[in-house]
Amino acid sequence: MTYIVHGASGSGSMPVEAALTLIGADYRVVEAVTWEGETERDKVAGVNPMRQIPVLTAPEGEVMTESAAILMWLAERHPEAGLAPLPGGPRRGQFLRWMSFIPASIYSMYWVRDEPERLLGQHVDVAGDTLLERTADRIAHCWGVMESQTDPGRFILGDDLTVLDLYVTVASRWTPRRKRFAEVAPRLHEVVRRVDEWPALKDFWAERFPFEEDEPR
Repeated sequence: MTYIVHGASGSGSMPVEAALTLIGADYRVVEAVTWEGETERDKVAGVNPMRQIPVLTAPEGEVMTESAAILMWLAERHPEAGLAPLPGGPRRGQFLRWMSFIPASIYSMYWVRDEPERLLGQHVDVAGDTLLERTADRIAHCWGVMESQTDPGRFILGDDLTVLDLYVTVASRWTPRRKRFAEVAPRLHEVVRRVDEWPALKDFWAERFPFEEDEPR
């Protein structure tokens, strides 16, 4: 009974793989670095017509796409792992709020940033740098909003680690990177540092998403 993850090191499949690690489920990864071109995207086309990662195929064959949906589905499928507040519980509303906020307000910016020519076309040489600067500012602003609207304990929703913490930990390492994340969201930064060092995930991070020597933490 093995899950199959189409993903790539450092990508949006990281929180999915981390969740599977915490659950203790068997899984294997089909490495597909989709931002490197059509050949890599073709590896995903058979399971996701959007040719994007992550994609999760369950042991019985069901296919899931979209990071937030996969994470919430896994948490509900494996309640014994305790990776999400229970439906109807006092933290459930905020869990759903922020699990939706990240893909809608932050994750979506990377589709634009990865290939600015998708929107700018022939104008990319003129406006590309401005687009990259403004999307980075937008991402930082959104992290600041999340910081102002949450009251973290050991983790974002209190004392229990959830898939929301995994999601933020990974996304906080993308542009504009951890240094700026720490500036606009200092309390959330304390949480993600804790997730970085979480004993059950230390080997996973080291193998699948290691920090580079010059990468701010």
